[in-house]
Amino acid sequence: MVRLRKFAAYQNLERPYTRISKYTKKNYVRGGFPHMKITRFDMGSPQKQYDTVVKLNACRSMNIRHNAIEAARMSSNRHLETALGKDYHLRVKIYPFHVLRENPLASGAGADRMSTGMQKAYGKTISCAARVFEGQTIFELRVNKQNVRVAKEALTRAAKKVPCSCKILAQ
Repeated sequence: MVRLRKFAAYQNLERPYTRISKYTKKNYVRGGFPHMKITRFDMGSPQKQYDTVVKLNACRSMNIRHNAIEAARMSSNRHLETALGKDYHLRVKIYPFHVLRENPLASGAGADRMSTGMQKAYGKTISCAARVFEGQTIFELRVNKQNVRVAKEALTRAAKKVPCSCKILAQ
């Protein structure tokens, strides 16, 4: 079974992997968009009125893979549902548009002849990530004033699932 490659290979912000050609019809993203694990972007009761906004902001510019965003969303949402019921509104503010690619290399006997290939190979789509910049909001949580402590705990749990250090800001 194919294992997930270490995220250190993809965390830096680079130019998006799009094919650039002098012929406009050949400018495209080859391979399609891979399946994304994020199921919901709005949780709780979005139509209610809340008086406090708590945000989770990134402290560093980097890529965040879709499975890390989903893990953070699930852990914070589970904590909020057990503590508050549906009296909150959690929103994921980033979307994984950036397609991650990998040039598959064979290992084992005879792989040296196959692997001596293209320099800067384009590769196949394996995953997708959100491009996050320093200070950008990852999660936004709206609650009432008496539930701010629970909200900060939920976003602390989400911050532990995200690959960069984060700040929690209450307004």
